Amino acid sequence: MKPVVFVTRRIPESGIDMLRETCEVVVNGEDRVLSKEELIEGVKGKDALLCLLTDKIDAEVMDAGKSLKVIANYAVGFDNIDVEAATSRKIPVTNTPGVLTETTADLAWALLMSAARRIVEGDRFTREGKYKGWSPMLLLGRDVYGKTLGIVGFGRIGEAMARRANGFSMQVIYYDENRRSPEEEERLGVRYVSFPELLAQSDFISVHVPLMEKTYHMFGPAEFAAMKKTAILINTARGPVIDEAALVEALRKGDIAGAGLDVYEDEPLLKPGLADLDNVVLAPHIGSASVETRTKMATMAAQNVLAVLRGEVPPNILNREVFD
Repeated sequence: MKPVVFVTRRIPESGIDMLRETCEVVVNGEDRVLSKEELIEGVKGKDALLCLLTDKIDAEVMDAGKSLKVIANYAVGFDNIDVEAATSRKIPVTNTPGVLTETTADLAWALLMSAARRIVEGDRFTREGKYKGWSPMLLLGRDVYGKTLGIVGFGRIGEAMARRANGFSMQVIYYDENRRSPEEEERLGVRYVSFPELLAQSDFISVHVPLMEKTYHMFGPAEFAAMKKTAILINTARGPVIDEAALVEALRKGDIAGAGLDVYEDEPLLKPGLADLDNVVLAPHIGSASVETRTKMATMAAQNVLAVLRGEVPPNILNREVFD
């Protein structure tokens, strides 16, 4: 009998087609997040689970899928999966790293430019018929060229942001737990600073840290107070890295000038008052949403599943110790 793969939501067909060559594939036919009960029912009798960042895969779900041989996450981040619980059950867990680096950096840059130059406000202003002609004081924004960009979290995406910033002759500073070598810093045109220094010096701050206990609410009232009143904050990482209620208050009071968000603390819900503000650009978690990248993610996730089902170590394994 063919192994059976449960896919929790429709993904680009290239990945599904790869799986169907050797597997029976069951795909959630509804374009929505499955409930816990539906996930539990869905994994029963399945050999593999291909899930999304929005699916919470915990020990209870794994215990329902007693025949699971692999959990393949269709995402780079994996805070939705209890990897420790999977490891204790000898279930390999995989992700899709690297593939969305440039695409997410593009989106972060789009948010930065949109917030700085008030593009969303301008679009709405024009569509509503309020544009009556050029005016010297109309929708004044902020320059990007030559300003200071602070990057919090200097992994693949943070580095991609730095490369883009160099094209705008920006001064790029960064903070990360792991400092790069002097040679790398020189090559990338970046300078390492402490987190407090980054908050004080940056005109724009772009966040690229994973969600962990120590990054939860990394940006809160104290951090907003330490930033320039002219600063703009961009988040394409994880919503809970920012205290969203505190951000609403900071934007409302003018403690910082603006923000661009692709992720939210209680997705898909927004904290009260956020959507009412003109000085924030809101995107619906589309950091990796290009045809090319989402297709690559689908094929990568499928390759991870197929490798395990063939008895091989998958290329993007998160808990290599399950094969020891």
